[in-house]
Amino acid sequence: MGRDESPRDRRRASRSDSEDHYERDRRSYASHRDNSRRHGGERKERSRDRSGNRRRHRRSRSPDDPSGNKSTSDDRDRERQSNHRRERSRDYDRHGERESHRHRSQTDDHRDRDRGSKQIVKRNGPLPSQADSFAVNQGEEAPKPKEKPNYGNTGALAAASNSVTQSDGSRIVLKYHEPPEARKASPKDQWKLFVFKGEDIVDTVPLSNRSCWLVGRETVVVDLSAQHPSVSKQHAVIQFRYIERRNEYGDKIGKVKPYLIDLESANGTVLNGKKVPESRYLELRDKDMIQFGQSTREYVVMLAPKD
Repeated sequence: MGRDESPRDRRRASRSDSEDHYERDRRSYASHRDNSRRHGGERKERSRDRSGNRRRHRRSRSPDDPSGNKSTSDDRDRERQSNHRRERSRDYDRHGERESHRHRSQTDDHRDRDRGSKQIVKRNGPLPSQADSFAVNQGEEAPKPKEKPNYGNTGALAAASNSVTQSDGSRIVLKYHEPPEARKASPKDQWKLFVFKGEDIVDTVPLSNRSCWLVGRETVVVDLSAQHPSVSKQHAVIQFRYIERRNEYGDKIGKVKPYLIDLESANGTVLNGKKVPESRYLELRDKDMIQFGQSTREYVVMLAPKD
């Protein structure tokens, strides 16, 4: 190429070179594609031939063919070996389960024996002493605490003191004695007991004069006599008691009030039409009505109005 070539000629030369390269690449690509197609067809033909040969070989086998019998026997041997392995694995699993179950049962037995050997003693009170705990752990009997002397009242002395001696020398034991809170009523509170027979007032008893009123048929010991056959000898008591209570501000307020108690009588005591329980204090209020036994007399408690 000479130096006198113009730029136009140079461009034409470069174009022709590029076209030649493109043409060479296209031809090489086409030849490569044809070769790959040819080889692919050959591979397909070979695979077809092989599959056909296999099919023909399988069809050509007959029951008398020794090669077929050999393959069948091999398959049977393999199947027997696989079945034998499965049976062995099942036996091993069963044996393992038995061993694990036996081990668990032995562990549970050991735990039960340990629990049985230790005696668990539950106490609601304070903890026992060291000697008692040692005796329990060793399986011995804990020593019983010694009984302390009791200097309290047995009730025999009180029964002997609460008795009244009659003129003939015989004694009548009182069924009731006053509690420690027994008090006389306040002078400001004038309690009275009105005895009604029908519509008539047959008696009036000033209750504020005494702290205790024993009602019954035994005239030697009672304070208020009721001679009806259904009334017991010592039937009931009207007792004044000093009771302290707290008000809404928490201050203690004490007051003496009358109470009624039935002394386990045979026919009972009725307060405002209802039978009262035995040996229990019930507070009496203004205009309360009491009946003893089956007597028709009515005993009305009244509090005199203050001036």
